[in-house]
Amino acid sequence: MNLKHKLLGLLCMATLGVSAQSNMVDGVVWIVGDNAIMRSEVEEQRVRAQFEGTRYSGDPYCIIPEQLAIQKLFLHQAMLDSIVVSDGQVESQVAMRVNYFLSEIGSKEKVEEYFGKPLSQLREDLRDVVRDQMIAQQIQSKLVGNITVTPADVRKYFSRLPQDSVPMVPATVEVEIITMDPIIPVEEREAVKNRLREMADRVNSGKTDFTMLARLYSEDEASASQGGDLGFFGRGMMVAPFSNVAFALSEPGKVSRVVETEFGYHIIQLVERRGDRVHARHILLRPKVSFEIKRNTLEKLDSVANIVRTGKMTFEEAAAMFSADKNTRMNGGLMANENNGSTKFEMKDLPQEVAKNINKMKVGEVSEPFTMMDTKLGREVYVVVKLKQKKEAHKANMNDDYQLLKQYCESEKSEEAVNKWIDEKIQDTYIYIDPEWRNCTYEHRGWLKEE
Repeated sequence: MNLKHKLLGLLCMATLGVSAQSNMVDGVVWIVGDNAIMRSEVEEQRVRAQFEGTRYSGDPYCIIPEQLAIQKLFLHQAMLDSIVVSDGQVESQVAMRVNYFLSEIGSKEKVEEYFGKPLSQLREDLRDVVRDQMIAQQIQSKLVGNITVTPADVRKYFSRLPQDSVPMVPATVEVEIITMDPIIPVEEREAVKNRLREMADRVNSGKTDFTMLARLYSEDEASASQGGDLGFFGRGMMVAPFSNVAFALSEPGKVSRVVETEFGYHIIQLVERRGDRVHARHILLRPKVSFEIKRNTLEKLDSVANIVRTGKMTFEEAAAMFSADKNTRMNGGLMANENNGSTKFEMKDLPQEVAKNINKMKVGEVSEPFTMMDTKLGREVYVVVKLKQKKEAHKANMNDDYQLLKQYCESEKSEEAVNKWIDEKIQDTYIYIDPEWRNCTYEHRGWLKEE
């Protein structure tokens, strides 16, 4: 198991109380220091992994308890180092996970049925799980935080790789984009704001429940089904106009004025304030874009594309002048890959509509205008793209793929450091494994000590 898989395994340890087999007799299967690992913990993790489609490269009843045991070692070290995490950080992660369960499973009732407990109890259990995960992550970060890799290290790493182990680099592209927002008539924008003002007045006067209105009308699909609930968040977690209004609210239950953001128009209801974080609900509405407005926007984009094609302006200049996308406008329109921070994309990592257009283009070519769904904004946007560069799939080499090979080298050194620390901790820690669970080939041999 490589370091990435090991860390993911540890960070996904969420033994939430999934209903295990009813005929299973519980009991202690491992002891690590002062911490016991129960048979039910292992079974709960196996059932959850099965729900998420996680595949193990061996017997889960061998792999899971070892992962849990390693996490116990990290937590023990964190106690010695007095490492803690804030309640705010924990609450934010809990809210994200509960929202994920709700979106994947379908409803509050179905989530409670699946986990066999009320949502309030699930949140409580998650707090302990998330806190342990975040603490373990800090210990791991400390272990690998000082690791450095020099060009000589990378060359040495690459030179000893067998030819059949040299990684294949998939085809990548660099794409520039110009985004144009439609011009919405003032009367349409005012109509949306008036609807929200009416909703706010109805809630503030006690005539209507905010959560009911959010479920019926909010266009934020992620939160609408939860009555607009956003959970706890800090100032930096929301766009500035939204945060400024949310943090200005002081009376729980009261609804804010209408707030305009890049997502649309909102009203916000304060639920609770806890230190530097607030718990709030919101309702999002967007002005409707008519067919005529769509057509006019695409025609304007087509004119911009023609200016570039005829050489009157470069694509980079056009992006700076016309693009509404603040993330790419001042970078010549160059898209950034959020998965790795680079400007290179595999086709599968591009938005579907962009990939479809780029796939049939030549380097330097500018596309026809098209629409695409911006998943961050949750609405349709209007774009033209340029294929700036394309590299075909190939075996990694030092000239073209140094940064990738450096990442592999860093990963190897990090894995070695973590494994060395684990092996040393095992030797210094009391370990007991129930005889029934000793017939495994564990990744770390030191678990099975002579008794």
